[in-house]
This record gives sequence, structure tokens and C-alpha cells, in this order.
Amino acid sequence: MNGNILKSVQEAARKKILFLPHAVDQMNRPDRLITPSDVRAVIFRGEVIEEYPEDFRGYSCLMFGLGDGDRPIHVVCSPKIDFLAIITAYLPDEDKWRKDFRRRL
Repeated sequence: MNGNILKSVQEAARKKILFLPHAVDQMNRPDRLITPSDVRAVIFRGEVIEEYPEDFRGYSCLMFGLGDGDRPIHVVCSPKIDFLAIITAYLPDEDKWRKDFRRRL
């Protein structure tokens, strides 16, 4: 993975984090209840596991990290000049990801 995207994500997040409506909807699902602090933990302590340079929303990436209670969490985000856009956040499905939640089956 390109280390520059992680640096860009973290620099943008230090300025401002913007949770897009889809992210808020997904985070607030009763079976997820992912908090903004969970997302921050992924951004600052997690790792980039996929990059999407051709995303129509702009260069974005999928990050993996652990939230509160060491729950595995995936965050899709896109760094902008003045903020980090959180596109979505979810709990990875064990049926779609390897046990480490870093690679798809």
C-alpha cells in the first residue's frame, strides 16, 4: 500500500472530520453502533488495506482498525484539502473477509 495515503488521511483528519450522511446512517444501525471515537481510533491507529484512486468521490481508501472493546472496524474515507470525508464505517463480515479482516475472501 502507498504510505502517502495514510499520511494524507491523518493530516486531513487533524483539520476536520466530516461524516457524510451515508456514514452516519451506517454507524447508527442498531447492529453496529459505531461511534465517532471508534472512527478516530481506526484513522489514527489503524492501517490502509485497500486504495481506490479512481473513486468518483475522489481518491479514497478502506482502513482497518480496532474500536472500543477491540471490535474490528472498517472505515472508507477520502482525504480532502480541509477535511477528511468519512464515506462509511461498518463491522466487517466474517463471511467476506479473512480472519484478520485485512483481505477479502
